[in-house]
This record gives sequence, C-alpha cells and structure tokens, in this order.
Amino acid sequence: MPKDTGRQVVASNRKARHDYVIDDVFEAGIVLSGTEVKALRQGRASLVDGFVLVDRGEAWLENVYVPEYSQGTWTNHAPRRKRKLLLHRSEIDRLEAKTREKGQTIIPLQLYFLDGRAKVEIALARGKKEYDKRQALRERQDSMEAQRAMRHRELA
Repeated sequence: MPKDTGRQVVASNRKARHDYVIDDVFEAGIVLSGTEVKALRQGRASLVDGFVLVDRGEAWLENVYVPEYSQGTWTNHAPRRKRKLLLHRSEIDRLEAKTREKGQTIIPLQLYFLDGRAKVEIALARGKKEYDKRQALRERQDSMEAQRAMRHRELA
C-alpha cells in the first residue's frame, strides 16, 4: 500500500473560474526535478500567472512559481522554469487544435499530489468580459441572499 494516498492539494488558481469560462478540464502529470518536488511537498507554489503552451507536439507549463527548496544546494531549480506536462497524444492534439481558435487558452486550475505523484489540473478556457464577471458576481450574491432568507424563514 502506498504511503501517500488520496489527493493533497498544493496550490489552486481560485481566480481562474472568475476570469475564465471553463470549457474542458484535463489532468496531466508534470515533470519535476527533486528540489521542486520537495518544495511542493512543503505546500508552496503559485499558479496565478501560469499558462500552458503546446510546442512541437509537447505541452509545457509556463510561468508557474515553485520557490526554491530551502535546504537545496547548487542543484536547486529555477523558480519560474518551463515544466513539461505528461498527456496522451490525442489530448495534446485536441488542445492544440482548440487553442488555435480565437479566444481559447489553457490555464492551470490546481496543482496536487495524487497517490504520491505530482499532477496538475489544466483547463481549456475562454476569457470573460468585464460585464460577464459582474453578472456572475451579482448572481452569486442573489443566490446567497435567497439561501439566507430561506434559512431565516425556517428558523422563525
């Protein structure tokens, strides 16, 4: 039985669902060096500015911040280096075809360990306009107020 079981989230991009309309979600493995794994196990990473590029049939995670490992030596990694994603050929081809369409991009949603292996959840997304963001926020506030009123009504 493996020592680390289950899903342990390291970092999540909480603003992604606010800024983008998520069309499709994929799970990808990620190629990391030893010090990157140790830094991630300490629970430190940021996906805020991250994105995925498909270049020559390979998917690359760029601009994701994994800080240097504090006990690392000269073998430490660069914090914002390109990291290769491990996906099936059909998934890479599909992502590449979809990103050629206007307004489509690939963003990371979550970085986590699944049964001891580093994984990243990426999404095919379209950017929202400012008025769409305001409308979604208004709808969420309205539903929260309705739930609050229902709860208050049940108590009375």
